[in-house]
This record gives sequence, structure tokens and C-alpha cells, in this order.
Amino acid sequence: MHEIARFAAMMNKSAELKRRIASELAAAVIGVVDACEASLRGGGKLMFCGNGGSAADSQHLATEMLIRLRGTVERPSIAALALTLDPAMLTACGNDYGYDVVFERPLRGLGRKGDMLFGITTSGRSPNVVRALAAAREMGIVTVGLLGGAGEPALGQCDHVLLVPDNETARVQECHIALGHAVLELLEDRLVARPL
Repeated sequence: MHEIARFAAMMNKSAELKRRIASELAAAVIGVVDACEASLRGGGKLMFCGNGGSAADSQHLATEMLIRLRGTVERPSIAALALTLDPAMLTACGNDYGYDVVFERPLRGLGRKGDMLFGITTSGRSPNVVRALAAAREMGIVTVGLLGGAGEPALGQCDHVLLVPDNETARVQECHIALGHAVLELLEDRLVARPL
């Protein structure tokens, strides 16, 4: 395929997935916003985890709550944490306990009932994300899956699911960050209208 046509196909597929998500996931997105607001108003925090590009998305979304999402909106910092931030913690846990628990282990120390955990996995199969989601549920932490593909087995550990109906990692990641931005922007609107 000629590169120009290939580029157009990528953009068109991404746009079509977003149109589909806009029509199919609106109620689920509002459900996540409701849960985030309830958690924060109850003194909880938002936590994020994922691998690779999803680790970067975790950090991106947490930072937008802690620091700033939109330059036109002034508001206090919002409690958020990416479980991907500390290389010493990640490598110590991977070395001492195994990579499958690199999110579960710190979650058990930092998470509290009433918090929220966003588990981001484009396949739905990342063992360390699935284990963190399972541990969160056990601890009374509300779980949100930003998933792709069929979503399983992560889907079974989620109270709220935002599933991108595709298997292509890049396209799923593009939709995950769009969904994350939508959730946080709607949440920020509420918190500006009625501060914590």
C-alpha cells in the first residue's frame, strides 16, 4: 500500500473507532466520572497502572489531575498517582517478587478503601495489571479497566469497563488516551462547579 494511502487508513480507522466509542460508551464514561467524583469527595485518590505505552498513559493522566489538565481552568491539585513512576520500586519488586506483582505490591501499601484504580491494558491480558485489579477489588478499591481486544481476563476484575473494540495496539492506545481525557475533563468540570 502506498504510504499516503496507508497513513489515511490509519487516521480513518482511529476516527471510526472514536465515533463508535462515542455512541457505545457514553453511559459507561459517565459512570466512571460518577465513581471518580464519589471517590474524591470521600477523600479517596485516583491511581493508574499499565505497561509500556500504557505506563506512559498512566503517568500522563495522573499528572493532569495533580498539576493541570486545561490551561484555561484553574483549580486545586487533585489526588492522583501513577504506580509506574518509581524505577527503584519497580525494579526492586520485579527482582524480589517477580514482574507480575509490580503494581499489586505498591497498591497494597498505598491504596485504601474508597480509592480508584485504572488498569490500562490494550490486550486485557497483562498479568501485572490483572493482579492489581484483583487486589484492588479485594481491598474495596473501585476498579476501572481501559481495555482492548476481548478485554479478558482483566474485564472480569473491573467494576467499570471502557473497552476499545479492536486488537491493534496503536489504535487502542489512541482511544485510551482520548477516553482518559474525556473522563478527566468531565470530572474537572464537576469539581470546578462544586469544589472538593
